[in-house]
Amino acid sequence: MLALSLASLALSIVHTAALPGFASPPAELFSPLVAQKVLKTAQASPSPAQYPQYTDRTVGDWEWFSPDTWTSGFFPSTLYAMYERTKLCSSGAGDAAQWLDLARSWATGEIPLEIKTGVGHDVGFLSYPFMDELVVNPENETAIEAVNAFATALAARFNPTVGCTRSWDSADPTDFQVIIDNMMNLEVLFASEKLTGNHTLRDIAISHADKTMANHLRSDGGTFHVVEYNSTTGAVIARHTAQGYADNSTWSRGEAWALYGFANMFKHTRKADYIQTARHIASYFLSNTPDDGVIPWDFNAPLVPPRPADSSAAMIAANGLFLLSDQEFSLLNISGSRYYTNAAIKVISDNTNLAWAPSWQSLLSNGTVNNPAHNNLTGIVYGDYFFIKAGNELVGRGISQC
Repeated sequence: MLALSLASLALSIVHTAALPGFASPPAELFSPLVAQKVLKTAQASPSPAQYPQYTDRTVGDWEWFSPDTWTSGFFPSTLYAMYERTKLCSSGAGDAAQWLDLARSWATGEIPLEIKTGVGHDVGFLSYPFMDELVVNPENETAIEAVNAFATALAARFNPTVGCTRSWDSADPTDFQVIIDNMMNLEVLFASEKLTGNHTLRDIAISHADKTMANHLRSDGGTFHVVEYNSTTGAVIARHTAQGYADNSTWSRGEAWALYGFANMFKHTRKADYIQTARHIASYFLSNTPDDGVIPWDFNAPLVPPRPADSSAAMIAANGLFLLSDQEFSLLNISGSRYYTNAAIKVISDNTNLAWAPSWQSLLSNGTVNNPAHNNLTGIVYGDYFFIKAGNELVGRGISQC
């Protein structure tokens, strides 16, 4: 589960307190603007329900979308992350009860999507606030029903011949498209397995991860965005990109999804192949980061004209590095754990220096939603979510103070 449990917080505090020598995270992680901006957006809830996804490129005002959008779970989860921060911080994070009430209210707009949604495989992202709620109240029936409904919907997209859950639908039913992003959606399967005891959900997640490991990864640790399979034979028929620079390039947000996803698969299964894959992806991500530390939209895009940055990819990757650090510590690889934590802090610092946007409604700017569609240089709701989560991770590890 993306939300950090109290038990994992305690473990983090113990193991990082024994490891000196961490870099200093940026002060902006705990700026008063974090709570102020999030609260202002939360209190401006449109009726009927709409959700922020990205900002315009000039003054940084949120653009609003219907609940039936793949990103609608991120803002409610941002509110749960602020509630979590009140538990970590003695002051400066706001009122815990207020954040929790707002989080639950914003999640309510997603409930109709349990019955009918057009987001396909991204029901995993929709489930985030309900998984967060179960950390707060494991007996919450609304959250239990939502997690199980979304997991059932994702499992229904599984093709045993291909060995994956379908990502995008296509007019040709034999064209079975899988995107690297789908590694993040597997979490809902593990959450529902825990609730129901349905181990088939775990089997689906493992099969999907194994196929992704085999067919999305290049030998250098970079990833293809899209792999197309023949649904009747399971054969790979194409590898290409939809949001990256070229079919053989590595789109940075996809690489970040993969880093987090495989570290998470190891957390749930303890299969050595998954942590080896997460390490390989992390190595690619870090070694291909430019000298200024700013994460580009695509690692292989040309420098002229200037390639846009993607602060959201940076924040997703930083959280993936924290998760990988925890897995290394669980294997008693203390130096590896320290290395990935410091790498995460550097990614956060370098990209916050570029993207911190005090006058915008979003916390960060310089995100790239979809560069081929010319949607870049914006604030992005999931960039802000993972930025707040990164701050929580650092406080929970005893590295930062609020």
